[in-house]
Amino acid sequence: MPLIPIEEWIIKLRRVFHSEPEISFKEYKTQERIIKVLQDLGIEPQKIADTGVVATIQGNGTGPCIALRTDVDALEILEVPTARNKDYISRNIGFMHACGHDGHIAMVLGAARLLQESRHTFAGSVRLIFQPAEEQPPGGAIKVIEEGGLNSVDAIVGMHIFSAVDVGKIAFREGSFMASSNMFTIKIIGKGGHHSNPEDCIDPILIAADFISAINKNIKSRVDPSKYVLGIGKIEGGAQFNRTPDEVNIIGSYRTFDHNDTKTIDDMITQTLDRLMGSYTPNDRNSAPAYDLDILHGYPVLVNGVPFTKAVYTLLNEKYQDVDGNAKPIFGAEDFAFYLQKVPGVYLTLGTKNPDKDIVEGNHSSRFDIDEDILITGTEILMSIALDFLEYPDNYGVLMQ
Repeated sequence: MPLIPIEEWIIKLRRVFHSEPEISFKEYKTQERIIKVLQDLGIEPQKIADTGVVATIQGNGTGPCIALRTDVDALEILEVPTARNKDYISRNIGFMHACGHDGHIAMVLGAARLLQESRHTFAGSVRLIFQPAEEQPPGGAIKVIEEGGLNSVDAIVGMHIFSAVDVGKIAFREGSFMASSNMFTIKIIGKGGHHSNPEDCIDPILIAADFISAINKNIKSRVDPSKYVLGIGKIEGGAQFNRTPDEVNIIGSYRTFDHNDTKTIDDMITQTLDRLMGSYTPNDRNSAPAYDLDILHGYPVLVNGVPFTKAVYTLLNEKYQDVDGNAKPIFGAEDFAFYLQKVPGVYLTLGTKNPDKDIVEGNHSSRFDIDEDILITGTEILMSIALDFLEYPDNYGVLMQ
């Protein structure tokens, strides 16, 4: 067992993981390091989902099993040197832990160390899930589940460091907490020709412009604007200044907090395109525009179970000063949602914003950093929920046979 004090140990781990980030599905060294740390703690790990790790801490006697999950992947971002990160800045140039996953790993390992040291004091077990590829759909959660990562698991907890939340604040909510993510690609097919003969052309650029202008207006007539976001990420078409192109490609995305709203937006995209095809069809109908539409539904809405979340709020509100159990839903998306479709659980956010330490950059910023004082807080939160659940599973709405 490591002799270094737990808080110092967690910070050191976070910095090691931060300095060697790896992107989704390529977290090989990260996996090796996690395995080594677990083995040093006397915990037997197994590889899962190619570059992930699972392990189980068995308590003193039979009982329920709760999982603690962390993501392990980084982003393709060039980290900017700052006054804070000089000792642990990314050594993998062009890649960066810019979303706190390095801290997530360290906190779950911290909880693992404490739980392993106290395993004789509780019944049941704790599953540790170090999941690859949260940042890149289809994500790693589905593969973890398919390969048995949730087998015999009765509940699950996840947590995310957020720069938009004040340092030390714990924020979450019952029900829909994070949005679904959905991507659409549209190819609008017109009829190309010279600008001097517009009557012989069907301009896909004009159709695309009308679509972009109309789509949000049309959706807002059916969906509350506070419950969705939609944006165009790329529009591409044409190669010559004096020629109408034959086609234009549009790529965009939208997010919702409700499956029915997702279906409504799907329908509105199709209906808007159908209307435009009709309005741009020439009177002689010798030719007509057309479109190809592909909608990819990514991560689903993340829904925190009500009884489980209520119990977590009761527990944390007694232990910590700044706990918001009715936080505003977040338009970010998380593949932790897939776990919550299988077992009860909760997803929390832990604030790291601290202007006094100049820690204010948003997640995914090239200057993102965390207030490392929160790492011990996150570790203790995970351990507290795990132990309370194992002792009082009925409080969490999980009835044991």
